[in-house]
Amino acid sequence: MAKEAATTVLPVEGRDVQITHPDKLYFSQARISKLDLVRYYLSVAPGALAGIRDRPIVLKRFVNGAEAEAFYQKRAPTQRPSWLRTVTLSFPSGRTAEEIVVDDTPGLAWIVNLGCIELHPHPVRSSDLEHPDELRIDLDPVPGVSWADVRRVALEVQALLEEVGLRGWPKTSGSRGMHVNVRIEPRWTFAGVRRAAIALSRAVERRAPALASSKWWKEERHGVFLDYNQNAKDRTTCSAYSVRPLPDARVSTPLHWHEVPDCDPADFTLFTVPERFAKIGNPHAGMDDEPGSLEKLLDLAAKDEAAGLGDAPWPPHFRKMEGEAPRVAPSRAKSAVKKPRIKMPLIVVANSPDKSAALAGLDRWKSKHAGIAGMLATDDVLVDSMRGRSSTWTRIRVNLRHVPEELRPPQETPDPDDDPTREWRERSRKRTTKDENNT
Repeated sequence: MAKEAATTVLPVEGRDVQITHPDKLYFSQARISKLDLVRYYLSVAPGALAGIRDRPIVLKRFVNGAEAEAFYQKRAPTQRPSWLRTVTLSFPSGRTAEEIVVDDTPGLAWIVNLGCIELHPHPVRSSDLEHPDELRIDLDPVPGVSWADVRRVALEVQALLEEVGLRGWPKTSGSRGMHVNVRIEPRWTFAGVRRAAIALSRAVERRAPALASSKWWKEERHGVFLDYNQNAKDRTTCSAYSVRPLPDARVSTPLHWHEVPDCDPADFTLFTVPERFAKIGNPHAGMDDEPGSLEKLLDLAAKDEAAGLGDAPWPPHFRKMEGEAPRVAPSRAKSAVKKPRIKMPLIVVANSPDKSAALAGLDRWKSKHAGIAGMLATDDVLVDSMRGRSSTWTRIRVNLRHVPEELRPPQETPDPDDDPTREWRERSRKRTTKDENNT
């Protein structure tokens, strides 16, 4: 058998781009190699570039494929082609970073070779890094919410945007949710755009209170959460035509609004999207032609504030903002009425650094315990992002409170059971025991 080639050189628009380890499997189940991934992006390059061109981009690198843990690299690699641009961004922490700007197809192929399965641009152009030209509406369903509900909330978003004189451009997230991007005039700061996003989220919640939620704290959410904090500075979301690290290599796919009521995210994968792109082109091709104004959304924000609705919680790593309510979950607030603590019948069904693998484990558990799964309420499935020593991982638990005690399944070995902190905690426990024995 011939030895695997270490490098393939692709001629891309007059430049030679080296693809290292081209045969390395990036999606084992779908049998997709790194070279397959690069060729996918080349096939949809006009659409993918429309979402990232002239924007600083965070490199989310899956160097060992989609099933392995990724890491974010803000700073541009020191070893990079001379023809790649960079810009220097400042962050809320006060730090700065020189980030890559991708303007053409060779640059797109080059970052994919680094293991960038998905693309994460900032919502600003390189000429004005403090004024976003994109309002990002991220529809994130809580566990158990149906795709039909996501689509219904997206249509509520469309209707509201039309009322305030803005045009939304929908796309599947490539995971469980949907994104609606709005091209805006770059007149407002990140804080102003986020304020408009909060007003929009609250307005959609009022229009569809049973379906939509603007609440930041997970204990208060229901249905589809409109994540306004995706508009805070230093936050990025995957852009159009990004491949997502799911077993079937789903793609975050731009849609026409008439497609939204009947679309199925499973239809859009690395295998199907190139043919769709060749047939219908990019549904978002005209996005830059219609920048809009946030003034009417900001008028809504002013009305909310006059009615006593102040700033909403920021992400935890941001400094405390003026006018922000205490950054603590309502149940933990000092003013909250303390109720007797009731121990819930919780079982852990999955632990994994890969959220999609953990969710797949939840699906297997539900299939195994189909009768029990039918008794669960939506909020009985708890999907927690756990902080490890250097990264985060996903833990999924099931609350059996609605299951009669005699029918409750016992705690089994989670599937998968990859808790990256377990070994460290065990070593820590042994050290503590040893120290106690020596005193």
